[in-house]
Amino acid sequence: MKKIIFVLIMLLSLSILNAQAEDIKIYNTDDWKWSIPFGKTYNYTDITVSRVIDGDTLQLESGERVRLIGIDTPEMHESNKLYRDSQRSGEDTNTIQKLGKEAFQFTRKLVEGKRVSLEFDVEKYDKYNRLLAYVYLKAGGTFVNAEIIKQGYASLMTIPPNLKYESLFKKLYEEARANKRGLWK
Repeated sequence: MKKIIFVLIMLLSLSILNAQAEDIKIYNTDDWKWSIPFGKTYNYTDITVSRVIDGDTLQLESGERVRLIGIDTPEMHESNKLYRDSQRSGEDTNTIQKLGKEAFQFTRKLVEGKRVSLEFDVEKYDKYNRLLAYVYLKAGGTFVNAEIIKQGYASLMTIPPNLKYESLFKKLYEEARANKRGLWK
């Protein structure tokens, strides 16, 4: 009986491996390493934003969260950052949360449910294990990070070494403030 069970398990294992044969990757190296990937892999050059978490954080169809590099939108939920921002700016928390909801709505309208492409800078992940990325809409190529700043829904947040578009973001931010767009009305 044990031999029959063993043979059935082996046949089942082989049939599973055979069904996933196209997913097996063999690397031709000196020591013939190979790996079998587990789970689905995602193409970051064409992926859907399943939801917007807040004005500067997205969730992809893969379940991964993306923190938009170079921008910072007001907090819309109770958090330590909300209170720090209130102390720093002198604004009350209700005002900051109201502005956070406006930024969230703008970002949501811009990207939720749409196909995007991600561009990475020096660091791919932040300390919370979120992807750090510059995001572009597949339809039309809109540079999402830049558009949020340009329309006045984000401040700058420059954290080295991810500085690729720092000068562009600074220019857009100054123009949005000067022209009283978005949150700067």
